[in-house]
Amino acid sequence: MSVPIQTCDQLRSKKCAPCEGGVPKLTSAEAEAQIKHLTGWELTANHERIRKSWVVKNYMAAMNFLNHVACMAECEGHHPDVHIESYRNVTIEIYTHAIGGLSENDFILAAKIDALPISLKP
Repeated sequence: MSVPIQTCDQLRSKKCAPCEGGVPKLTSAEAEAQIKHLTGWELTANHERIRKSWVVKNYMAAMNFLNHVACMAECEGHHPDVHIESYRNVTIEIYTHAIGGLSENDFILAAKIDALPISLKP
């Protein structure tokens, strides 16, 4: 079964579906096609994860952004791995832990993260 490629607006209009496994992983080709519709995200870990990094204004800007991410992820029931290094370098990595790879939920979450307010380094 092929997963349809969706725009950011289409992805943002959806809600992450509960996943406790049993959902097939996206193929490398499906992941490559979908990632093209997200700005700044890249495929990692043999096309089984997506990642994006930002350099924000300062530590509080990083924490503010991550708090927005945390609230949205909790509402979606889908939680990314978040990293902050050197007080202003934020990286988010997303994959569906229950299947050990990418699902539609990961791209929904990425599109919604991209719509959150962020204070980037000038």
